[in-house]
Amino acid sequence: MLLLSVVSSAVAPGLALLIYFYLKDKYDQEPLHMVLKVFLLGLLIVFPVMIIQRGLTLGLEAGPYTESFLISAGVEECLKWFVMYHIIYNHTEFDEPYDGILYAVAISLGFATIENVMYAWYSHASLGSMFLRALLPVSGHAMFGVVMGYHLGRAKFSNGVRRRGILAVSLLLPWIWHGIYDFILNTTPNYWIWYIVPLMAFLWYGGMIKVARANNLSPFRLLKREEEVNL
Repeated sequence: MLLLSVVSSAVAPGLALLIYFYLKDKYDQEPLHMVLKVFLLGLLIVFPVMIIQRGLTLGLEAGPYTESFLISAGVEECLKWFVMYHIIYNHTEFDEPYDGILYAVAISLGFATIENVMYAWYSHASLGSMFLRALLPVSGHAMFGVVMGYHLGRAKFSNGVRRRGILAVSLLLPWIWHGIYDFILNTTPNYWIWYIVPLMAFLWYGGMIKVARANNLSPFRLLKREEEVNL
């Protein structure tokens, strides 16, 4: 029964955050089945991520920079971005800037959820440690998804050469933030909390600004206002 509670606590944060960001879509909510499919894609990519990370660990000399920015953040963010770009970016349902945030958060939370379940299962984690993971790793993956998705949304509705630059930023920024997060954990084992908490507060603050901006750029915004006026 205790193990079931711990596993439930591993799944609940990802689903709760997914619902939160789904409801943040103000003007044209996405089909729920599409969001869940992308969430499941996030669950599935954990396996190629593990294989690639294992290969890099065996082939490269370990160090905090290599582990944080290449093996961990680099592999995870590159695979999430790859799936987003090749499966979601040109999909017909991606029809407003906020959709980039929602789908990137969905794939990130899918990945974070299976990662959380595996941690709970193999380490027999306590409820307290799972609560801490909900506030930090799971929440962190959501914020990396917001950064990636916001810039994918900007790129989708931009033109020409500028689009390529924004697409590059949509990969590089979450990669950098994720690397910084992991680097803090790898290099400050005794007092990481003093760095992680301000980092997470900053990411959430910036993330909520990006959510508002993406919604304000929606082409459906004026249509909804006209409907409200006509009512």
